[in-house]
Amino acid sequence: MPITTEDTLNWLRQLALVLHEQRTYLTELDSAIGDADHGINMDRGFKAVSEKLQTQTETDIGSLLKLVGTTLVSTVGGASGPLYGTAFLRAGLATAGKRELYAADYVALLEAALEGIKARGKAQPGEKTMLDALTPALAAAREAAEANLDLVEITRRASDAAEAGVQATIPLIATKGRASYLGERSAGHQDPGATSSWLILKTLADTYAARSSQT
Repeated sequence: MPITTEDTLNWLRQLALVLHEQRTYLTELDSAIGDADHGINMDRGFKAVSEKLQTQTETDIGSLLKLVGTTLVSTVGGASGPLYGTAFLRAGLATAGKRELYAADYVALLEAALEGIKARGKAQPGEKTMLDALTPALAAAREAAEANLDLVEITRRASDAAEAGVQATIPLIATKGRASYLGERSAGHQDPGATSSWLILKTLADTYAARSSQT
């Protein structure tokens, strides 16, 4: 069963609620190694996304994801806006015109988002950034797709791999972004950007699995 336009809308609406609920948590993580505004920024950005979705008439997934990207670029401060904005814009291009996503489409979406973040942030895995959650997520999704698993399992494995990636950021020394100013003192702290990346993938996996269980 594919991920539909309606599934995408449900995911994005629920994501706005999740990021609002996790606003304080993400900000606390960011207060240790950043500007203490990541939760605030993500909440503000996806609240704006949720408001725009109320009047959205587009029926293809690519257009919805591009809308998210442009909204985040214009409303989210710091590094998160440009990075997540680019990720969603690239994901939108990868799914342009599609009203249903299958396994290969989901993998292509993740790959496009990841490459967008790499290009925009000039970062690589292992530097204590959101890439440390998204890179293993893509690898897990690709492996699951190649094994011909269904999309519920593919999205869940991507989410689980991202969560493991988040935990793996704790001992890392940041070499990119605001956290890099702390040098070795950044070790021992969980990366907030990796955490929000995991929440994005987890919310997709959760909302899609919930809908699939009802059919």
